[in-house]
Amino acid sequence: MNTPKIFVGSAGWSYKDWMPNFYPRAQSKNFSWLHFYSNYFKVVEVNSSYYTYISPNMVNNWLQQIEQEQEFLFTVKLHKDFTHKRYYGKNEISAVKTNLDILKEAERFGGLLIQFPYSFQYTSSNVEYLQKIVHEFEGYNQFVEVRHKSWQHKNAKTVTMCTIDQPQIGESYSFNPIIGNQTAYVRFHGRNVEAWKDSLNNFSKDLNYETRSARYEYLYSPGELIEIDQKIKEIFDKVKKIFVIMNNHPHGDAIANAFELLYLLKERTKIKIPPTILTAYPRLKTMAEVEKLI
Repeated sequence: MNTPKIFVGSAGWSYKDWMPNFYPRAQSKNFSWLHFYSNYFKVVEVNSSYYTYISPNMVNNWLQQIEQEQEFLFTVKLHKDFTHKRYYGKNEISAVKTNLDILKEAERFGGLLIQFPYSFQYTSSNVEYLQKIVHEFEGYNQFVEVRHKSWQHKNAKTVTMCTIDQPQIGESYSFNPIIGNQTAYVRFHGRNVEAWKDSLNNFSKDLNYETRSARYEYLYSPGELIEIDQKIKEIFDKVKKIFVIMNNHPHGDAIANAFELLYLLKERTKIKIPPTILTAYPRLKTMAEVEKLI
């Protein structure tokens, strides 16, 4: 079986509730969460870019924090102005491209995530709008996430459609590995059905962080991860690169599951895991090369 390049990581890295489950509670003045994270994973999905237009100085600062990791990549979530509000102009396009170009120049750019909401169904007008967004960012690797099953089995030639795992509610898109441009981009949102229903009912409301995050509170079981591993490996011979992004971020569950899935995808080869997460998630101990805190 062919083994593609595998990039496993999480959606975001700056979460206070990851202490002490991942990040150590005792930190020096210059301690960098991103630097610590990059010691264990080869990719991170930038989540903050969905909420705000990030300054180029911050992007350059990120590059400094991960410079010791030669293969580390950033994927970047497109701002909600493009996907949810559908209101943007030349300034917004330029702001996004400036940061993507910085990452491309540094050879740290994995791709642009274009994530649409569940309400974005397969219609002629929505297809036209999607084509418009894709055209705006022509020349950049693009990963498109849609959540409504009306899009299932639709083909795209110039972008990679995301594979997503999410609660199966109503007309939700189901988990089925998708290939585009010899690449797969797989995202995991958890399977918290009740919280997901609540989030759909309150979609347009201005919610605080805790309420927004509740639907992602889910720790995949070892059995679920084994099934996921088997499904992903079914496409190994057809792709050159696979991104696996865990978005069940509350409390560090995404990190625990990322380690577990990485271990499975690497044919159960022991991996580097920090003592912090072994304390919080003891079931990871059998797959760990235990090391001292950095």
